[in-house]
Amino acid sequence: MSAAEAALGSGPAQPTGKVKAFLRLVMIEHSVFALPFAYIAALTAMFRLDEHVHWGTLLLVTLAMVGLRTFAMAANRIIDREIDARNPRTAGRELVTGAVSVKSAWTGALVALVVFLGAAALLNPLCLALAPVAVVPMVVYPYGKRFTNFPHAILGLAQAMGPIGAWLAVTGSWSWDAVILGLAVGVWIGGFDLIFACQDVRADRAHGVLSFPARYGIPAALWGARVCHAVTTALLVWFGLATDAQAFYWIGMAVVAVAFVYEHRVVRPHDLSRLNRAFFSVNGFIGIALFVCALLDLVVRGLTV
Repeated sequence: MSAAEAALGSGPAQPTGKVKAFLRLVMIEHSVFALPFAYIAALTAMFRLDEHVHWGTLLLVTLAMVGLRTFAMAANRIIDREIDARNPRTAGRELVTGAVSVKSAWTGALVALVVFLGAAALLNPLCLALAPVAVVPMVVYPYGKRFTNFPHAILGLAQAMGPIGAWLAVTGSWSWDAVILGLAVGVWIGGFDLIFACQDVRADRAHGVLSFPARYGIPAALWGARVCHAVTTALLVWFGLATDAQAFYWIGMAVVAVAFVYEHRVVRPHDLSRLNRAFFSVNGFIGIALFVCALLDLVVRGLTV
């Protein structure tokens, strides 16, 4: 909150300030990591269904994805606020500094959850029935670092459900092709969470917070991330083959492969100075690049936008 906003107290600017603080808390801009893959799943399902984009369904998928992710991030921040306060990197987060109260964070989380459940209900009965299943790992994940060295796997599982849910939203039926894409996303995000967790090794060890890097060391974590991203690449290739993807998709795959190589070249066990570039810039680029190429591929093959 700025000095001007603080001076206004309960004046007109305060609600806007609170909303902005909550959006910073949940890092709303990071929806870019998961949304492109949900769109790939939804649009591929639409292509198979009738080769037309169903904009209303796509809007509901967007609301569901953003709603669930916002709930998950808010719950994560609330549950981890005491851990965050002991870590110099996270001590400036909004719940630690008081920029957002716990009550406001829970309010925002519950609003986001209602948005998710409402979107699921409007999509189809199967989406609504499975919606609680999607919520569970979102809440379990922040507790994971208290009982397992592999909380990154729980995060991966949570993220894997995005493409599967998007496919279900369009067709109302199960698809193993969507599972392949979901696994690719889950392994991808689990892998870059291994990289991200490397910067907290010292604080995690000091305060008994569990993670793969804290238990096995940064070099092992970076090797684990490399393996995860090699598996991700293989799964994305499998998805392309399973869905009869053509030239543009494979161009996207080439771009993704190069981005993964770059990501793992800029982060070294004894030099994490460029970690944020690898985590935010490269991974955001990967999702957007593959989505654009997959969309072009579907349009060339006959998808009517």
